[in-house]
Amino acid sequence: MSRPDINNHPCFNVHAKGTCGRVHLPVAPDCNIKCNYCNRKYDCVNESRPGVTSSVLRPEQALRYLERVLEKSPNITVAGIAGPGDAFANAKGTMETLRLIRGRFPELLLCLATNGLNIWPQIAELAELQVSHVTMTVNAVDPEIGAKIYSWVRDGKVIYRGRDAAELLLKRQIEAIKALKAHGIVVKVNTIVIPGINDRHVTEVGRRMAELGVDIQNCMTMYPNADTPFAHIPEPDAQLMSEVRGAAEQIISQMKHCTRCRADAVGLLDADRSTEFRECLSECSSTYSLRTDGRPYVAVATMEGILVNQHLGEADRFQIWGPSHTDYVLVEERPAPEKGTGVNRWYALAEMLNDCRAVLVSGIGDTPKQVLAEHEILPVEMSGFIQDGLDAVYATGNTAVLKGRRSSGSKGCMGSGGGCG
Repeated sequence: MSRPDINNHPCFNVHAKGTCGRVHLPVAPDCNIKCNYCNRKYDCVNESRPGVTSSVLRPEQALRYLERVLEKSPNITVAGIAGPGDAFANAKGTMETLRLIRGRFPELLLCLATNGLNIWPQIAELAELQVSHVTMTVNAVDPEIGAKIYSWVRDGKVIYRGRDAAELLLKRQIEAIKALKAHGIVVKVNTIVIPGINDRHVTEVGRRMAELGVDIQNCMTMYPNADTPFAHIPEPDAQLMSEVRGAAEQIISQMKHCTRCRADAVGLLDADRSTEFRECLSECSSTYSLRTDGRPYVAVATMEGILVNQHLGEADRFQIWGPSHTDYVLVEERPAPEKGTGVNRWYALAEMLNDCRAVLVSGIGDTPKQVLAEHEILPVEMSGFIQDGLDAVYATGNTAVLKGRRSSGSKGCMGSGGGCG
């Protein structure tokens, strides 16, 4: 297979950055690893960095948004998926988005960013869809150093920590890079430079990546984020970055014009228009395209059958509602899976609710939200009448109107992400 033409990709060709634009489609909200420098904040309009977006889209919404962007910005040559989580912690949504775009816009370059943990099973189809560019974040090729960078790595239902996590991630990354290059896909590696952790290891990362055939390395400064284990580590200064890039450049080509794009970036690298398109993005995300095939019901966490007033982790049972000829009808009640089983509780819940398109709750932690999303069940956080939630799901599809109706507080589980399991 011939090498893809990268001339119109501004991230891979510095000469194209002033004329060719890109649009990032935020369809991948979940992540399967926890980096010690990462604190993802959706809807953080004042920050410009990876992992940040003002809205999250489903595949159909992403296509609609892309159509509207291209109407106003015909110089967009690249459509990419760069989070706000990892593209392949959300493989179904990512692949469906790419299929839709390739069918509608065959002339666009397609690219994506990933940590590499779960991309391997999708690589053959990525090549078929003519995804020409993949960026993978590789911060270490020594598991001892990697263990300092990653809090945990989740592979399916199993969570790995420490050296085991770093070894698994590195193994998958190496396998994926080999497969990507075998399919003729251009590979860029992002390496986050963390002072005192991996700053003296970047050259070794570059050397190993060059051996694997990686096309270019992008050494990125770590951005200190509050409430993370690395919050106390200062951002590397210009001198350190110059030294790191200079040493690595002797081994592998370096990208030096990175602007640390948001997950909803749009426009030219040096003239981002994400603020201008924010309202458009919000409008496209406001009507949630629910999966409805074989899913006639909606689950509800409620204490008395009138209000949505229970956190997902607190509920010991769920009411199952469905549409009738004139209104909605309570179909049955189902007991919640047993508490105390960790993440397995949420996989059991997803199986129990496999005929439900959504679940109405007053609150939900990050872990169950991620598991439900994997099973294409929409968690709707709200407080108020069940009827209003059902109307939003069945009648209008606009669950965004319920966002302002969340409970101001919940006794018990506060959604720390541990899953209340």
